[in-house]
Amino acid sequence: MQKRLRQLFTRAKERSSVGYAKAATAAGFCDIDLIIIKATTPDDLPLSEKYVSELLKIFSISPSSFHRFALSFVRRFGNTHCWRVALKCLLLLHRLLHSLPENSPFRTELLWARANRLFSLYPCHFRDESSANPEDYTKFIRSYAKLLNEALDCVALDSKATYNEEEVPEPEDLCDKRKEVGTLIEVLPQLQSLIDRVMDCRPSGASARNFIVQIAMKHIIRDSFICYTTYRREIVLVLDNLFQMPCRSCILAFGIYKKAAMQANQLCEFYDWCKASGFCGVYEYPFVDRVPQIHIQALETFLNGMWQLPESPSSSSSPSSLLGSPSTLTATLTEEDGDYKQIVKKDVVVISDQWEKFEEAGFGRDLESERALIQFEESENDNSWEDILDASVDLPTPCPCVAQRDATQRKMQLYNPQAVNPFYQPWYTYTHNHPSS
Repeated sequence: MQKRLRQLFTRAKERSSVGYAKAATAAGFCDIDLIIIKATTPDDLPLSEKYVSELLKIFSISPSSFHRFALSFVRRFGNTHCWRVALKCLLLLHRLLHSLPENSPFRTELLWARANRLFSLYPCHFRDESSANPEDYTKFIRSYAKLLNEALDCVALDSKATYNEEEVPEPEDLCDKRKEVGTLIEVLPQLQSLIDRVMDCRPSGASARNFIVQIAMKHIIRDSFICYTTYRREIVLVLDNLFQMPCRSCILAFGIYKKAAMQANQLCEFYDWCKASGFCGVYEYPFVDRVPQIHIQALETFLNGMWQLPESPSSSSSPSSLLGSPSTLTATLTEEDGDYKQIVKKDVVVISDQWEKFEEAGFGRDLESERALIQFEESENDNSWEDILDASVDLPTPCPCVAQRDATQRKMQLYNPQAVNPFYQPWYTYTHNHPSS
């Protein structure tokens, strides 16, 4: 009985707010508060494009209206206990983030409001009190809010470049290329995290059958196409320059590549479910590249050998003993259980501690730790990372018998060197002007 009373009170409260907004608008008043209230009505109708256009028009006329919108959004989303109102608030925020440019003050005002604890998308404290299945809708709203929260923090990549079929010229200078790759190593984990948040938004129970939730899922899935296509394009550049990066960056890049192998299977399963549910057209889905496990093992074996540094004549202790054995170093990389972020965190701590001991022993200056793992001479023909990996196993050995035995073992362990990079696929061309529903 008490639950039923809360549902009736919540519905009456939201309907009275909408009625007041409509009456004020009919009387000649027009404010951002009234537009937001009218756009987030507690009904099963989709978000009207009319209110999105009105807000964009106000933003173009008055830049100070961004701050007013942030405060109004905080009040509307923070005070409601109706899942329909909360979902339409998130949909409105999602549409505005997608429509406004990256250099717009809109994102800055939202970050300011969140930093001053005026509202919180994660952790989201919303709880539905207006439906018979509040757990299903509460879970979906919180997952959607967490996705938008990470979208605010994510480093902005030009989404229009995803659809540009022209090749972007690569930097010729090695230092500029290393800086670009270093930036990508910081951005790619954010894109991977966004893809994880998209998969977390999978509705369940009664929420999966609701019309408004299905519309929200279409917006989420279509933005995941852009995110994954950008991620797939940028990781190719990281892999092509893997052996020209410092040791720390090389280990982090390998962690990203290993995460991509695990994430591809989950993303394929998620997209298959979306296709079966009728979200978006089948032709819109990008091709998900699966990374074979043998590629991961071959690259891991090669990177293990890079840590076996030669002994220095100026000290009785070898650098390899300070850095740790390859099996110890990659123990955390080969863990299949546990969270990926914990794996990367343990890798960074282990490598940082061992590298500090390595520098204190006097090897850092001689070995130039900031230099690339392999220094290449300039040539007209650029070799891919697979060719380099294949060529690296042909190093001379002291004994011909040992060389023949090692070569036989390597042929059994390594993958086919003629195989192409698994991420080289025809780019997915996505229709940018897609319908809103």
